[in-house]
Amino acid sequence: MRILIHGVNFSPELTGIGKYSGEMAAWLAQRGHEVRVVTAPPYYPDWRVGEGYSGVAYRTEKWQDVLVYRCPLWVPARPGGLTRLMHLMSFAVASLPVMFRQIFWRPDVVWVVAPALFCAPAAWAVARLSGAKAWLHIQDFEVDAAFELGLLRGQSLRRVLAAGERWLMRRFDAVSTISEKMLALAGSKGVAPGNAVLFPNWVDISAITPLSRASPFKAELGLAPDAVVVLYSGNMGRKQGLELLPQVAAMLMDRPDIQFVFCGNGAGRPDLVQSCAGLPNVRFLDLQPVGRLNDLLGLADIHLLPQRAGAADLVMPSKLTGMLASGRAILATASPDTQLAYALEGCGLVVPSESPDMMAEGLRRLADDVPLRERLGKAARSYAEQHLDKEQVLMRFLDKLQLVCDGENRA
Repeated sequence: MRILIHGVNFSPELTGIGKYSGEMAAWLAQRGHEVRVVTAPPYYPDWRVGEGYSGVAYRTEKWQDVLVYRCPLWVPARPGGLTRLMHLMSFAVASLPVMFRQIFWRPDVVWVVAPALFCAPAAWAVARLSGAKAWLHIQDFEVDAAFELGLLRGQSLRRVLAAGERWLMRRFDAVSTISEKMLALAGSKGVAPGNAVLFPNWVDISAITPLSRASPFKAELGLAPDAVVVLYSGNMGRKQGLELLPQVAAMLMDRPDIQFVFCGNGAGRPDLVQSCAGLPNVRFLDLQPVGRLNDLLGLADIHLLPQRAGAADLVMPSKLTGMLASGRAILATASPDTQLAYALEGCGLVVPSESPDMMAEGLRRLADDVPLRERLGKAARSYAEQHLDKEQVLMRFLDKLQLVCDGENRA
């Protein structure tokens, strides 16, 4: 099978959307499929073009038997609503000539990931002109999230963008997304039930395992052997609701046994560092290489998963899969009826979004109740093994991909 992947983010060595696209591409190539990727140079989550790459030049490279075309894009120094749109549009435009050249390659399926939805028209057109099937995968409902989080404003603009989104989604042969709630939202936007596919994020449960020893990060950070470590690890952006974390850390300064570690990069990190200035119970780490991910996740006694209320069912945090596989308790912020709350039932505690008091109370409870933490951690690992195993998820996806290519995807 010839598979063309189109998406702005393809950085397999990192986390998030780029990681999943990269792992999927490599997995397909290892099974004998021909895979090409049209993407941008690495820039996320630091919001600057990676060393050795250019934001203004085209580049072709081979990675794990995958042919990768890197196309120019503009990366804003301070991403906001309008600048993010311009950033995504710059890649969508720059990637057009490379995408249309793939018509002559005659792919069997063109698979495009949103964000960015700006890439979807070209992917759909290339699929139609080459006789391929068109597959849209939605990691985030970016239009809804942008307005709910205040990145974009104006009801007229929202109606126009929503109408364009619905028009596009109805024209793809398959539309997948990563949670049941997001799948239902796709249906409300006009995606036919026979075209809708649940394709969740996954985790390599052999690479991420519960640690039976203390994480080496504990000594490296100068943490006491008996400290209860509260870890936030992931992108530091606006969707995450990170503004709560300094408030919660300040509330728990009377508990020197509870120590916070915030690991990651992103547009919101400078503000977070500034807000935590003077808090002796907070430490920062840069994004860690994949080879140290298991030790990093195993550092946590409690994983933190803050989420802005407006984004609760429009995105599903990609970091969640690793948290579950690590076998540690999770404290998340979400409403009780959200997909995130359902996913964490029995695996962690869920408190209301944007409530530092409730988050602090939840952390005190988990810090004081070791048996509860252990019980939640074991349930989290069990959930990952049963539902999120990389091999099982990708095998189901490949079966569905074959059905779509054979024209048998209708319910």
